[in-house]
Amino acid sequence: MKALVYGGAGKKSWTDVPDPAIRNPGDAIVRVDTTTICGTDLHILKGDVPAVQEGRILGHEGVGTITEVGSSVTSLKPGDRVIISCIKSCGHCANCRTGLYSHCLGDEGAPGIGWIFGHLIDGTQAEYVRVPYAENSLHLLPDGVSDEQAVMLSDILPTGFEIGVQYGRVKPGDTVAVVGAGPVGLAAIATAGLYGAAGIIAVDLDRNRLELSRSFGATQVVVSSDADWKSQVLSHTDGLGVDVAIEAVGIPATFDMCTEIVRPGGNVANVGVHGKPVELHLERLWIQNINVSMGLVNANTTPMLLRLVAQKKLPAEKFATHHFSFDQFMDAYDTFSRAAETQALKVVITR
Repeated sequence: MKALVYGGAGKKSWTDVPDPAIRNPGDAIVRVDTTTICGTDLHILKGDVPAVQEGRILGHEGVGTITEVGSSVTSLKPGDRVIISCIKSCGHCANCRTGLYSHCLGDEGAPGIGWIFGHLIDGTQAEYVRVPYAENSLHLLPDGVSDEQAVMLSDILPTGFEIGVQYGRVKPGDTVAVVGAGPVGLAAIATAGLYGAAGIIAVDLDRNRLELSRSFGATQVVVSSDADWKSQVLSHTDGLGVDVAIEAVGIPATFDMCTEIVRPGGNVANVGVHGKPVELHLERLWIQNINVSMGLVNANTTPMLLRLVAQKKLPAEKFATHHFSFDQFMDAYDTFSRAAETQALKVVITR
């Protein structure tokens, strides 16, 4: 089969590799029909994730059709259309029983690490993929949900909702600021209304993304390069500060921005993946009773979000801005890596 293979920092290739095979009774083999690229894949290609070894097939998002199941898999069968979750879940360990799938203790990949596809085992940017713990790591797709919609439920929608909205403790009537209107930030914007946010302020450098954020639910937008960006945000809160500030970029400057605009007693929810240390000004924040949260998605809300997509209550298809076929994988990476120029959100890659 063909797959997108990591060859070391700055190197990738769409090349022939062996087909995956069942290794354990709980495995399934899935023919990947649709996949996409995540910002994390770009971090890997820069050499920022040393755990990823040369020769690893990248990708942790996908939708496909089961072709084979292991002997212990009873609730899934060949021919089923499924979402491949970005997080493994054995379903039996102490962490999985509490819904903390991001730290599944199952042996696959490494105990305690939920993100394994394209990281510790071969991933979804391939014609076929082996999925361990299939009954807990795959989600059956109902009729009426397209592959294009479903692939957004592999990672970005549950990430924005769980780590941004749920961890940020959004509640009815809140004013929420989302700093960073990329795919995950837009996912947080799209799902903040589920918990009753009254106002959602999108903050970004990119005016195009800010305008797009309105279609996902943003009620106000602020260009972060404006000298008075902070005053603009506070003007929508009667000067008090936002109830929840969601960081969806992953750099020190945007984390600091969140701490500057949150009200006393408010919440800062860090969703962005940081590659450098961030200075936490406890000397200023401690007296403001600020809660700071962060984390890796558990994907335990995927079934609920899938129902909302099926009922047309979440605009999952709006994330897809560019479309490619599998033989255009290298072009898809080029387009996604130049998102500021190409205005790409999520590139959808299909057979």
